[in-house]
Amino acid sequence: MKRTQPLWILVILCIVGVMLAGCGTKEPAWDTFNGALNEEDFPVPKEASSPDRTTTNVAMDYVRYSLPGLKEKKGVPEPYLAAIKAWGWEEQEQKADDSGSSRVFQKEGLIVHLTVHDDYFIVMIPKEKKVTTKGLKNR
Repeated sequence: MKRTQPLWILVILCIVGVMLAGCGTKEPAWDTFNGALNEEDFPVPKEASSPDRTTTNVAMDYVRYSLPGLKEKKGVPEPYLAAIKAWGWEEQEQKADDSGSSRVFQKEGLIVHLTVHDDYFIVMIPKEKKVTTKGLKNR
């Protein structure tokens, strides 16, 4: 009977180890993409979830996406940059003081800002100021 006790302990430790390994943070797959909520022509990994869309910002329309495994220090992952470029977006030049976690892309006159943080990223689009001629007099 004493020999079966260490065997049961080993079995229980193996089960716990497998459960912990399965629940750990994994890297995103970067193989399938959907359009962003605020710009459907800008790719967002299908695995990303968006619990909120903020429209109270006067200058920007932005959406925050949760994606476990992202790291701000690593910046925008290369497979994601490749997908963005494959969708026709061109990256704008970065200033010397900009970090690799913040990028700006342009396509057909539309600007998209992408910032990566730990376990989430934000897609931001500047809101255009509309100029109207209402109220102006002809001279």
